[in-house]
Amino acid sequence: MQAYSPSSPASSAAVDTAVLSRPARAWRGLRNFVRRNPLSAFWGVVAAAILIMAIVAPLIAPHDPLKANFRRMSKPPDAQSYFGTDQIGRDNLSRVIYGSRSSLLVAIAAVLLGTTTGSLWGLASGYIGGRFDIVSQRIIEFLQSFPDLILAMAISMALGTGTWTVIVAIAVTRIPFGGRVVRAVALSLKEIAYVEAARGIGASTLRIMALHILPQCVAPYLILATTHLGVAIIIESALGFLGLGIPPPTPTWGNLLADSLNSGLIPPWWLVLFPGLAITITVLAFNLLGDGIRDTLDPRLRGTR
Repeated sequence: MQAYSPSSPASSAAVDTAVLSRPARAWRGLRNFVRRNPLSAFWGVVAAAILIMAIVAPLIAPHDPLKANFRRMSKPPDAQSYFGTDQIGRDNLSRVIYGSRSSLLVAIAAVLLGTTTGSLWGLASGYIGGRFDIVSQRIIEFLQSFPDLILAMAISMALGTGTWTVIVAIAVTRIPFGGRVVRAVALSLKEIAYVEAARGIGASTLRIMALHILPQCVAPYLILATTHLGVAIIIESALGFLGLGIPPPTPTWGNLLADSLNSGLIPPWWLVLFPGLAITITVLAFNLLGDGIRDTLDPRLRGTR
C-alpha cells in the first residue's frame, strides 16, 4: 500500500482548494457558470447592463424626461431625438431610460419583499406543521386562486396609486410561490439526522430553523427571486398601462405605453416600439438568467455528480 505523502499531487490540490480565498472561489464559480451556461451568462450581462443604465440614468439620459418642447411635438426618430418625441415634445429616449429606474425599482423591491415573506412563512409552516401549517396552506391556496394581474389590480384599486402601493400589490402575488417551494424544502429537511440531533440536545425551534434549515433554502430562494423578476416587470407594466401603477409624470415603461394612446386613434410607432422593446428585452434577460441559475444550483439539473 502506498503511503500518504504530503507532497503528492492529490494532497497539493486539496491544500490549494482549501486555501483559496472567498473572492477566488467566487471567481471560479462565475467561470464555471459561464462555461456551463453561456447563453444565460450573456443575458446576465444584458440584465446587468440594464441595471447599470437605471442607476446612472441622470448621467446618460440626453434630455430631461419631463421637459416639454412644443416645437418638436410627435417627431419621429432623428438626430436630435433618437427615439422620437411624444405628443408634447418630451424626448422618448430619456423617458425610456428613466422609466427603467421606476420599473426595475418596483419589480426588484416587490420580488424581494414577496419572496422573502413567502419563504419565511413556508419555512415556519413546513417545520412547525400541525394546525398552523393547515391554516397557512389554505391562505396560500386562496391567494393562488386569483390570477396574478387580477389580484395586483384589486390591491392597487383598494390602496390607491403610488410606488409603495404597486410594490405591495405585486409582492402579495409572489408570496404563494415562495411559501410553497420553501415549505417543501423544510418538510424534507426536518427529518434529517442532524436536525433531529439538534432537537435532541434541546435546541429551540427558532434556532433549528435559523441555523440548520434556513441555509439550505438559499438556493431555491435565489432561483425564485431571479425567475420572478420578469413576471414582476410585466405586472408593473400592465398596472401602469391601465393607470393603476405609479402615476404620471414619473415615467415608467407601462405608463409610457399608456401615454402613446393620447396621440390619437393610431399612436406613433416609436412611442409603442421602444418601451415595448425595453420590456421584452429586460424580461427575457432576467428569465434566461434565472434558468441558468436554476440549472447551476439544482443538483438534479447540473448533469454532473
